[in-house]
Amino acid sequence: MKSKSASLIRLKKFQVDEKRRQVLQIETMVADFERMAAELDQQIEIEQQKTGISDTAHFAYSTFAKAAITRRDNLIASANDMRDKLEAAQDTLAEALEELKKVELLDAREHARENAEDLKRESAEYDEIARLRHNQR
Repeated sequence: MKSKSASLIRLKKFQVDEKRRQVLQIETMVADFERMAAELDQQIEIEQQKTGISDTAHFAYSTFAKAAITRRDNLIASANDMRDKLEAAQDTLAEALEELKKVELLDAREHARENAEDLKRESAEYDEIARLRHNQR
């Protein structure tokens, strides 16, 4: 029984660690997308200052700035999509943690039950030793 519960606990811990890695990876991706979008914002602003045209509808608006705006918008959309995936991954992590805690609690109860049985058996042995010594007198 001990090996089964220990194996199950190891499996659940592995699953929790994997979910944590997934959450961290998604968080990193979101941060990277946001950083790149901010960099593009700066580049767009610099280009607009350089050309003196900030109206995207203007016929002479910079093609570089238009392309950068499109890339920035795509990055923002990707970051928002990843936030949804992050929320789902965090929910999955929370579920995996709950499962691990349940297995650990069941294991602790089993160990407590085994310890109680051992103490009861040990107490019975001491009682028997005491009874035998008492009878020898």
